[in-house]
Amino acid sequence: MADLAPYAVTGSNSRGRQVAEAAPQGRSEFQRDRDRIIHSGAFRRLEYKTQVFVNHEGDLFRTRLTHSIEVAQIARSIARRLRLNEDLSEAISLAHDLGHTPFGHAGQDALNACMKAFGGFEHNLQSLRVVDMLEERYAAFDGLNLCFETREGILKHCSADNAAKLGEVGERFLNNRRPSLEAQVANLADEIAYNNHDVDDGLRSGLITLEQLEAVPLVARQLNEVHHAYPDLPERRVVHETVRRMINALVTDLIRQSESNIISQTPATLEDVRSAPAMIAYSTEMNEQQRALKNFLRTHLYRHYRVLRMSAKAQRIISDLFGIFMADSRLLPPQFQSLAEHDRARAVADYIAGMTDRYAIREHRRIFAVEEGV
Repeated sequence: MADLAPYAVTGSNSRGRQVAEAAPQGRSEFQRDRDRIIHSGAFRRLEYKTQVFVNHEGDLFRTRLTHSIEVAQIARSIARRLRLNEDLSEAISLAHDLGHTPFGHAGQDALNACMKAFGGFEHNLQSLRVVDMLEERYAAFDGLNLCFETREGILKHCSADNAAKLGEVGERFLNNRRPSLEAQVANLADEIAYNNHDVDDGLRSGLITLEQLEAVPLVARQLNEVHHAYPDLPERRVVHETVRRMINALVTDLIRQSESNIISQTPATLEDVRSAPAMIAYSTEMNEQQRALKNFLRTHLYRHYRVLRMSAKAQRIISDLFGIFMADSRLLPPQFQSLAEHDRARAVADYIAGMTDRYAIREHRRIFAVEEGV
């Protein structure tokens, strides 16, 4: 840890764990966090949770699991260049989607609508709930008992009302303070990964085309360079080469601008980072380009009629399941029935949010289908 910047998070300046534990042997506190996340049931279930395309639509599309691994790789690369704690950035990256519903953002929107009268649903809060409470793997505590800095990095967004209920981990949202630079890195690594890999999956699916993407400056520049350097390259390899170069361009710009911001703000300690403006950022030009890419994907991919059709089915499944479990909590598995005695709506949301795409489809069929053999 001697080569880390003085404002990086370390075991010595960490706020520690909610339940005190003996120091780990042969690994850092944040390596321990990473290992606990990887061995959790919620992490394994990410293999069958959607990014954009529902799991059964194809084996080569991204899932929440592959996305999280890709985010962790990008975050580690950036953290290393900035002399930050790679293990912390990796742990946050691997845990950031643990609370995501089945069926991607369509599932979250549907569950949030169902929970509107009960405090709403937000996947960042649910990810924190998973690691703080819902995982049941250890004798001495509920959840994974992660370090404070890992937990605060998982919680990227939070309303003031919710923050007030979360204690120390929610205070920065009330006091206008920032998380660690490692958390800021993980946040933007997430953005880099999903934007670029949604381009790849969108092209693979045929819902968007290279011709359409030529109107997006970030894509057009890299695509033109690939065509110039490799004029006879097959289209599939053109796509891979273009996406690879886009990721590299974004990461390089982010590192350069972040280094400049750090020099300008001159933080000397972790506390200086928390009280300063966000320092991990793109240049103004690159920020505009990545926003243009986001807008393109929103218009041409996420709102494509085929995606919207599947989203409508997903919303129907989640709405139906929520309604019937709220009407009769005896239909829940036993461990959720006990939670439902205290807060039925939240217990139902916990159960549904933990489902994979295919489990939610099967559960809906088991409860609502009447044909023989189901």
